[in-house]
Amino acid sequence: MTDGRRPRRVAETIRKYIAEVFGSKLYDPRLAGLMVTRVDIGADLSTARVLVRSLVPLADEAARLDIEKAANRAAPSLRRDLGAHLGLKKTPALSFHYDSDQDAIDRVEAVLGEIQRESTPPTK
Repeated sequence: MTDGRRPRRVAETIRKYIAEVFGSKLYDPRLAGLMVTRVDIGADLSTARVLVRSLVPLADEAARLDIEKAANRAAPSLRRDLGAHLGLKKTPALSFHYDSDQDAIDRVEAVLGEIQRESTPPTK
């Protein structure tokens, strides 16, 4: 991650392109219903870390790993198509990771809600 404008613009372009491809051009059912939450790109634009999340809540870690594997298996094809779309001299290498940040936020909110329910006196 850098503070430059160009890497941010390229990262946003990659995010939009991959989100579009996930929605329409990939035929792997494991990739259906994925959204791209963020793309972190290196300062030299050679690597892009793509964070994805399922629209349907996943119950276990195995399902998350399966999504990562499927997305990383599609990465070379996506990179080739992305190269034509971006028009850069060198297309960034893509690595996909499941974004578990929202899961952590949901857990914290659930715990805070439970604490609030326990601390509120019962109504009569």
